Amino acid sequence: MVVRWRVLDFSSFEGELRSIRGGIEVVRKDAPDVSIPIADVALVLVGQGVHFGTAVLHRLCSADVAVLFCDWRGVPEGGAYSWSDHGRVAARHRAQASLSEPRRKNAWGRIVHAKIMGQAAVLKASGVEGGGELISLASEVRSGDPGNVEAQAARRYWRAYLGREQGRFPGAGELLGWNACLDYGYSVLRGFVVRSLLAAGLCGSLGVFHRGRGNVFALADDLIEPVRPCIDSAVRELSRDASPSDPEVKRLLVAAATRRFTPEGLTVQAVLDDFAQQFGMYVEGDVRRLSPPVWQGPQGD
Repeated sequence: MVVRWRVLDFSSFEGELRSIRGGIEVVRKDAPDVSIPIADVALVLVGQGVHFGTAVLHRLCSADVAVLFCDWRGVPEGGAYSWSDHGRVAARHRAQASLSEPRRKNAWGRIVHAKIMGQAAVLKASGVEGGGELISLASEVRSGDPGNVEAQAARRYWRAYLGREQGRFPGAGELLGWNACLDYGYSVLRGFVVRSLLAAGLCGSLGVFHRGRGNVFALADDLIEPVRPCIDSAVRELSRDASPSDPEVKRLLVAAATRRFTPEGLTVQAVLDDFAQQFGMYVEGDVRRLSPPVWQGPQGD
């Protein structure tokens, strides 16, 4: 499998994109045209000032490149993805739909455990107390998380992470600060997750824990959980008044979604691809237990 890793960020770009053989061409006033090959591109962020035709979308989708459309703040709000040509797509969709309740609960419990362990690693790497308490809570997670340990850990984690009693407020519409940076980083990361699950022949709307009539990618909201700490770790290194509208901050957040994730050197994208494929084998019964990835802290990147 070819691991694509590059992210092209046109969320603040003013100009035109054109389709060319093997890639796209960037056209803007008062600057030479630039040709970009897309062989190693995984994700393209497109802002409101970008003009392009369907030929560009065809070029990107045919190359299995995910395209995220951003609002005026540069925050992704929708996307275009290639349809999977995975050889077992129908079988995996049926397996997801018929996944037994005990196996569904077991998968969610393992995802929650991995997420909490990653959060503990974030606090440890940041020199913030509370990691040991999170590790103890992780040991209490059971199949299906009936005790809602995830929520207990989240309260403790965000209090320690933010250094205040109030927790985090996802999607609050803030334009600056760590909360806004987390929202942006998670949005980019979710684009990678969607791309991975589609490449694995999985049905995005059939989630493990997350569900909703209007959520086309509920499964992405499940599989992203253990990987979120890599974004948390990067955001904590920013100033408290950092804004994702700042080009340099945005660059750092995009880089956080493509950084090395494991001590062995696997990138976030490679880990997500492996996790999605593993989940596909899990729902089909080829893997007895799900083993979600665990963030262990920055890997020297």
